[in-house]
Amino acid sequence: MPYADVGGDITLFYTDDGRGDGPPLLLVHGWGADSHQWSWHIDALARTHRVIAVDLRGHGYSSVPESGNTPRAMAEDLNGLLARLGVPEVVAVGHSMGGQVVSVLAVEHPERVARVVAVEPAYGMTPEVAQGFPEMVAGLRGEHAHEVAVQIDEWCTNAATPAVVRRWHKRRLYGMPPHVLAQAFEGMFTLPGSVGVRPVSDDYLARRRCPVLSFWFDPAQAAWEAGLVKHPESRVVCWEGSSHRLHEERPAEFVNVVGRWVRAGRSRPDR
Repeated sequence: MPYADVGGDITLFYTDDGRGDGPPLLLVHGWGADSHQWSWHIDALARTHRVIAVDLRGHGYSSVPESGNTPRAMAEDLNGLLARLGVPEVVAVGHSMGGQVVSVLAVEHPERVARVVAVEPAYGMTPEVAQGFPEMVAGLRGEHAHEVAVQIDEWCTNAATPAVVRRWHKRRLYGMPPHVLAQAFEGMFTLPGSVGVRPVSDDYLARRRCPVLSFWFDPAQAAWEAGLVKHPESRVVCWEGSSHRLHEERPAEFVNVVGRWVRAGRSRPDR
């Protein structure tokens, strides 16, 4: 069955495809989405890897608790899922909020994460951008939460984004429980202990000991993360002109870049 009890009355929906000789991949979606977000990528990745794509708590077909829908709790759920599946270590791939979640997993459970792929991750926001977050949270807690969520999501697309991708995400947001949208957004950026805003991001992400491949569309964000690089195998990719959904706009190229980076790490003579 594609459901796993990971403790704390949380059950996660997941799919498990592929049995290639590459390291297992854990695919983690973003805020207000679900694991269907990886439908553009799973088949190609599963040719050479075991691919586990999961719905985070509060999202998709997974449990929807009344509280605790934060990236830190989501990372603990993923640790429980991997334990339940008997998977000791993964390459953890996360988009947006998922990029923050897999980074938390890498920091708090470094034995679980061999590598991180962070796709337009929800961290490193500047204090200037963060000034608008309290108003967004207030809107997400109001009676027009879904409309506010869709307005926030408009920032995530541009002319490069296919209409079907924009429509898919808009429909997912309207299907989300409003309290999850608010709690997850707060957990990323405004709650005590959140790691989405600089300079907290800098200090926390420096604790990732594994190689990190990050994708950005904004050269300034790419340059910022390049300044955090500690591991010699880490790499920052900037696809200027794309949007926050760059992996859905350029799925074949995304799979190719990720695959080559993972293979390059495995081929090192000390491996």
